[in-house]
Amino acid sequence: MLLTVLMMLIAMSLVPLGDTAAKLLMQAGVAPIFVGWSRFVIGALLAAPFAASALAPSLLRDWRIWLRGGFIVCGIACILTSLKTEPIANVFGAFFIGPILSFFLSCWLLGERWSWARAGLLVIGFMGVLLVVRPGFGMTPGLAFAVLAGIFYGFYLVTSRWLAEVARPRALLLSQLLVGAVILAPFGMGTLPEMSIRVSGLVLVSGAASMLGNFLLIVAYRRAEAGTLAPFVYFQLVAATFFGWFVFDTLPDALTALGLCVLVVAGGSTLLLRRG
Repeated sequence: MLLTVLMMLIAMSLVPLGDTAAKLLMQAGVAPIFVGWSRFVIGALLAAPFAASALAPSLLRDWRIWLRGGFIVCGIACILTSLKTEPIANVFGAFFIGPILSFFLSCWLLGERWSWARAGLLVIGFMGVLLVVRPGFGMTPGLAFAVLAGIFYGFYLVTSRWLAEVARPRALLLSQLLVGAVILAPFGMGTLPEMSIRVSGLVLVSGAASMLGNFLLIVAYRRAEAGTLAPFVYFQLVAATFFGWFVFDTLPDALTALGLCVLVVAGGSTLLLRRG
């Protein structure tokens, strides 16, 4: 279990790192749809040498693989749209409806263990999301896209657990990258930016960090139930807040910070509950 936890913490740091690079790209004038497409392309190119041998052609004919790939494509498209206008910590706070949703869906659809105490803590976590988003009280279109991204991500987490035994983690990773590259190709190739050294480097960081983070996530979800891993996903909030401060010199306002703290405390309490 310790190795699985370590994988999750590293993965949950790499994902915000990739999104930080993506936000820098969009601030430089690069279209969000190109950022998303390049992320899948770079990830597929980096993953192919060690994952291609594990990817059976029949896997790409499985409709479930395309469904899962579609969820992550929609999630990334929405979160990049959100990051264009919103601080990264706020985006991740709203995005965290995803892990909450994944717990309830995993219990309902996959028959994973139900716990009223854990469900109660996740509901408290949802209250933290509401403090960040503030629906009807200053909620912006950018935060609405972040919530939508979280919903798609919740579906992606559940389908990752659903398909954990269908193929090896390397094959699942490469399949989602190929699906994303194919789906977004017509849009991404139509928005090619001028490639400077800075833009090229950020594209590489965005794609590589996202690919490695998702690979570690897939491995972790193969080793443990979605409900068990849900608390560790909250570490993204810590990493996102750090990157927002370190790179963009932005910190959440008081109400948003309170919502983020509620999310982290609820997630950590879920872990302590499991240990107890």
